[in-house]
Amino acid sequence: MDSFEWNKIIGAVLGTAIFIFVVRVVAENIYEPEKPEKPGYVVEGVTEPPAGVGAAAPVAETLPDWGTVLAKADVAAGKSTGAKCEACHDLSAAKTVKIGPPLFGAVDRARASIAGFSYSAAIKSKPGNWSYDELFKFIKSPGAYIPGTKMSFAGISKIDDRINLIAYLRSNADAPAAIPAPKPAADPAAAAPAIGAAPAAVDGAPVKGPNSPTLPPASKGN
Repeated sequence: MDSFEWNKIIGAVLGTAIFIFVVRVVAENIYEPEKPEKPGYVVEGVTEPPAGVGAAAPVAETLPDWGTVLAKADVAAGKSTGAKCEACHDLSAAKTVKIGPPLFGAVDRARASIAGFSYSAAIKSKPGNWSYDELFKFIKSPGAYIPGTKMSFAGISKIDDRINLIAYLRSNADAPAAIPAPKPAADPAAAAPAIGAAPAAVDGAPVKGPNSPTLPPASKGN
């Protein structure tokens, strides 16, 4: 086959490639999909922020009043939830080290205190005890609360499930941790001034109330 024949073949290939490229560009311009003004369906409970407004920061979770909730917690339900932990933790009084440290007597125990278990640097760097509040926050999402922890468990989002589990873990000990006293109820009347009470003084001078008598001005001395 001479060079003329080869030139024809190469020219045909190049021409086909150019034709395909042109057709693709034209098709993309003609049939470019348009985004709908409104979504085809709405997910309940999900709202989009106004244009130009960033996503709101997550709201901090209110911690339970342990003096109140522990007395009403379902320990049996907590034990059932605790079955999820047994894949990695020993819950018995034997305190056997498994993939994770044993959880017998875990409530109010010092962090990274089980001999023979290799704790992550993240856990070691966070001093203190596993208090009710600390367990409540950690169990919700271990990796989010203590980044770098070896615990790969996704967490328990439901508040009641965490409270019941912590109540069970408290009972699962030789000497259960003390239950704190219930927090005093807020007294709205204490914050509001009494009706008819004299207004507070400002810079040493009394502030006139609506029913205060009008006094004549004091005479100036010579």
